[in-house]
Amino acid sequence: MKARLPQGYGGGGAANIQQLARQAQKIQEEMDAASAELDQKLYTATSGGDAVKATVSGSLEVQSIEIKPEVVDPEDVEMLADLVRAAVNEALRAASEEKAEKMEKISGGFNMPGLL
Repeated sequence: MKARLPQGYGGGGAANIQQLARQAQKIQEEMDAASAELDQKLYTATSGGDAVKATVSGSLEVQSIEIKPEVVDPEDVEMLADLVRAAVNEALRAASEEKAEKMEKISGGFNMPGLL
């Protein structure tokens, strides 16, 4: 006895695989374009009431760090380091989150390691 599949399943074999491959390729192209666009975008964050401002690119590279002279205290270098770290981490977090959201939107949550 031969098993029957519900309507809409089977019967397409190679055509369905080709269609899936085309869709995956289209998604990959859209993700590559979005990634390239986001890599060029700049993200800025501040800490210490705007005492320190860090700017990073979408490719997660620090582009600039601005420090107001009044927060430079030779007696408290650790506080300045903390402010710099906080600003850089927040800018990096913003860049990463936007990229993840955009990729999720493009892929519709579809995630196959090695494919996309």
